[in-house]
Amino acid sequence: MTFDHREPGTDEEVWAMSSPPSLPLIDLDVDRVVVIAAHPDDESLGAAGLLTIAAARGIALDLIVVTDGEGSHPDSPTHSPATLALLRRRELIDASRIVGLRGDPVFLGLPDGGTDAYRDDIAAALRDALDRAGGERVLVLSPWRGDGHRDHRVVGEIAEEVCAARGVRSRAFPIWLWHWGTPEDAPWSRAERLILDGPARDAKTRAIEAHASQLRPLSAAPGDEPMVHARMRAHFARDTEVFFAPEPAVAESPGHPAETLGQDYFDGMYARHDDPWGFDTRWYEERKRAVLLAALPRRRYRSVFEAGCSAGALTAHLAERGDRVLAVDLAPAAVEKAQRRLSGRDHVEVRRARLPDEWPEGVFDLVVLSEVAYYWGDGDLERGLAAGVDSLAADGHLVVCHWRHPVAEYPRSGDDVHAALAARSDVSRLVRHEEADFVLEVFGRRGARSVAAEAGLVP
Repeated sequence: MTFDHREPGTDEEVWAMSSPPSLPLIDLDVDRVVVIAAHPDDESLGAAGLLTIAAARGIALDLIVVTDGEGSHPDSPTHSPATLALLRRRELIDASRIVGLRGDPVFLGLPDGGTDAYRDDIAAALRDALDRAGGERVLVLSPWRGDGHRDHRVVGEIAEEVCAARGVRSRAFPIWLWHWGTPEDAPWSRAERLILDGPARDAKTRAIEAHASQLRPLSAAPGDEPMVHARMRAHFARDTEVFFAPEPAVAESPGHPAETLGQDYFDGMYARHDDPWGFDTRWYEERKRAVLLAALPRRRYRSVFEAGCSAGALTAHLAERGDRVLAVDLAPAAVEKAQRRLSGRDHVEVRRARLPDEWPEGVFDLVVLSEVAYYWGDGDLERGLAAGVDSLAADGHLVVCHWRHPVAEYPRSGDDVHAALAARSDVSRLVRHEEADFVLEVFGRRGARSVAAEAGLVP
């Protein structure tokens, strides 16, 4: 989902007239509420009423703030990111006191907009909070993963994963959904509400007002406009707060093979996010591409095939190294973006295909499987790897690169993919680059020669 905070957005009256009138009430029979927020002000906009009511009932509160929100005004001529970070921390502390937080918030200080590269750190901070809670009954609150903001998605995913593993109840609060969405976009079947009394509504109003840097212009200069305008703020003046329960996990029967993720998953990702995995915005992805390109054993290739090209960030670089490039993706939105990016390059073709069923015909001397094979179920993984090897020219190279951390929706891990390929008897590994976050390997057909051997430097 792409949205602009400066746009008017959905009028609050649309939500008031169309939202289900009788959602079940959220259960607050707990000893402690732990909030993990992506940015300062998430907790106030999404859950200040709940926190106020919980504190009034004697329920302990913990608050973890993942980033300092220093990226809120990237074009500000008056406030540097460091200045904004300090300002927003002070605002958060003021807001937390209003809702009843007695201890100090935990500030992780991770990069605003870059949370995906720090999933382990975020998960560790949440686990630490749950460890400190001991045997208490805990409710964890986080931004909703479908909110349309990358950091909200990442923090929401981590909260659900950690809580599911620990058997802890979690709920997510939407923020930007109210701005870009309509009632048809909300998962009402998993929604719960909390009715706010007068003191809770008053506290929420004051807590939101504490985040002045987001509500009012930093100055009269362009780039210092408010992040949350009055029309957006109207969504948080309601007498209720809404929370979404996690999507129920689909239990696998013993011996039942993992299933390939279908098109609905990817269509949903591109509907909610302009750049779902941050291929064009994250230093992590830019660096990983550079590592992959540096690992290619040959300077130039005759024919390149890239599976799962997304919006074409890597494809554009492969086009500089190949005489002919074919790139495919399952999601029409991704294919359209890639075609626009590569328009005018006559030697590059981008088209939609469902892999491995629609593996292209022909022979390639470079096949690239980057961040794609962990989406395949058991049978499709076997067929996809076989198709990749079978389509290699005699002197061809197969490049595989995958994220190593577990993702709840994926049928397998990146390590599983690489282990399955390494177990094949018809390929030889030429390159292996392993980091905590990803593993990159290059294979050739059995007996493939190293770079030095191809250059005649060694026998």
